[in-house]
Amino acid sequence: MADRVPRIDISPPLLNSACPWATTREDLEALFRCSFTGAITTRTSLLGEGFRHDPDTHQYTFFDPVTHATNGETESSTATIPETASLNTLGYSPVPLETYLSYISDISGGISKLTNKLVIVSVTGTPDDVAKCYCFIAKHSLQVNMPLAMEVNLSCPNIPNAPPPAYSGEALSRYLNVLRAAISTTPELPRIPFGLKTPPYTYADQFKTLVSALTSGGSPCPVSFLTATNTLGSCLVLANEDGASGKPRLPGLGVGGMAGAPLHPLALGNVLTLRRMLDASEATNHVDIIGVGGVEDGSGYGRMRGAGAAAVGLATALGRKGLKVFEEIGPNTNHPH
Repeated sequence: MADRVPRIDISPPLLNSACPWATTREDLEALFRCSFTGAITTRTSLLGEGFRHDPDTHQYTFFDPVTHATNGETESSTATIPETASLNTLGYSPVPLETYLSYISDISGGISKLTNKLVIVSVTGTPDDVAKCYCFIAKHSLQVNMPLAMEVNLSCPNIPNAPPPAYSGEALSRYLNVLRAAISTTPELPRIPFGLKTPPYTYADQFKTLVSALTSGGSPCPVSFLTATNTLGSCLVLANEDGASGKPRLPGLGVGGMAGAPLHPLALGNVLTLRRMLDASEATNHVDIIGVGGVEDGSGYGRMRGAGAAAVGLATALGRKGLKVFEEIGPNTNHPH
């Protein structure tokens, strides 16, 4: 029965994850035209109005995970600090879903023929909002020259009074039940893949909660993929290299989601654990994993694929290096894993 669930096809298996560098039409068009990406992901959007972005509050920074210093803090004009980590206090995109769909139409208009390059539209909101998002995206897929999929971001750590739903079995089940209903009651719409973006899980029961929710509504699980993982919340970087001032690098308390090199081992562990648990059941063994977290070169790409990721997503490295990071990793995507 699992073959009824649409699969994602990402070739080459390299893409960006939902992040600040996938916010504008220009961002998405450049990512889409990059020959080293097999798919692209929009920044996470909301139904209706966009997220209220406050540039004085919602910020990000890159830093050296060993010293916590940045290139802006070094006194030498020739020294280069390896800013392989990031911290952000950002929320969702200020661009709403409707506008992202118009961006996709614009990109489609510049394509002379159908393409297999996947566009993953990342969304969030209440379960009912997400179900409406699915219907809008599925309907829009009939109007563009590329396949579309939906990612439900249930893992942002930076939203006050809104803990990530992906830590709660009850919340996960609500989203999945509403999406099942939306799919079953709209047979006139094409069945597009949808997936969940998960937070970093740190102990066994959290993985069990997720897998239990995936299988609770019957077989097969309707989810096509998991994006693992989002940033690790409640992290802090201080402004000075020695931290003596105690002043946060980012505004306010400065506590936010960490990504990049420090997240990599945890992300690998999440991908490996999830892959093994998904493979243990016929209800979930079709679910692909997009591995995200601290990949910035061919070695990181290889580790993520070796852990079980069907495709590998980048965020921090994209922010630091730009599109050239995909070109640097590109030759590694030809190697079997």
